[in-house]
Amino acid sequence: MSPPADKQLLLRFEEADPLPRAMLTHRPTDLAAWTTWFRDAPIPVQARTADELALLAKAEEVRGDVDAHQLADPVGRDPLMALKLLATVSQAHRARHAEGGRSGPETVTAALVIMGVSPFFQAFDASPTVEDVLAGQPQALAGLQGVVLRAHRAANFAVGFAVHRMDESAAVLQLAALLHDFAEMLLYCHAPALALEIEARQRADTSLRSAGVQREVLGVDLAALQQALMRAWSLPAILVRIADDAHAEHPQVRSVELAIRLARHSQNGWNNAALPDDLADVAKLLNLSPAAAETLVREIDD
Repeated sequence: MSPPADKQLLLRFEEADPLPRAMLTHRPTDLAAWTTWFRDAPIPVQARTADELALLAKAEEVRGDVDAHQLADPVGRDPLMALKLLATVSQAHRARHAEGGRSGPETVTAALVIMGVSPFFQAFDASPTVEDVLAGQPQALAGLQGVVLRAHRAANFAVGFAVHRMDESAAVLQLAALLHDFAEMLLYCHAPALALEIEARQRADTSLRSAGVQREVLGVDLAALQQALMRAWSLPAILVRIADDAHAEHPQVRSVELAIRLARHSQNGWNNAALPDDLADVAKLLNLSPAAAETLVREIDD
């Protein structure tokens, strides 16, 4: 006899982390092969996240009073943990509502509420950490940490723009910006040699476009891989749409795109030649003067 639906859901959560896999040193043959490899690879989390969740797991075991909102803080600060949670819950949600066409949870808190506290701890008790995965590879770890920092800044810009626009989906846009470069993060985790090759080429020639270098080194660009993974993991439609350049003129997509651009171009300071254009576009989006837009952006980044 098959286990009941809730038990089946828990079993799917407990299967979230497959066995460790060797790192990629040569690129897969095509986008489908890349997608399959990353889809099935474990998603590591930051050691800080693992430590915070371990303390909360102990509190839950002793007092039984941990709730989804307490978990949302450490999970939502780590883009890889947020991705891991959302992918797991979204796939289980799709399996349970295959015929209903219902969209999965669109925020970290909503995903945690659906999953439940005890199943969360059971599913992710032994998540690998990026520090362990990249032990002995300090350059790759530093590269990953740079992308994570950029993601945090982009998320802050995105939620700031959404609040200014009085967009009720501010939390979703914040998550979309946080996850925007998750394929690059996974590349550092699972194919560090290839990620560092891309980084080295762009450092040597700053005029090179990211997508072009990615296609030369990987055979695919990361935006296409990311779209394929989002669909493979059944991530919420709004997150897939926001990450799709085909919808670039939609205000929500535009907010996240500009947040990403600002975070990238100001990563090494506010002297990048592309920033005046970024700030002009922010001013247009938010119906502000260029000076007011710059003031707002600086305040958000403080």
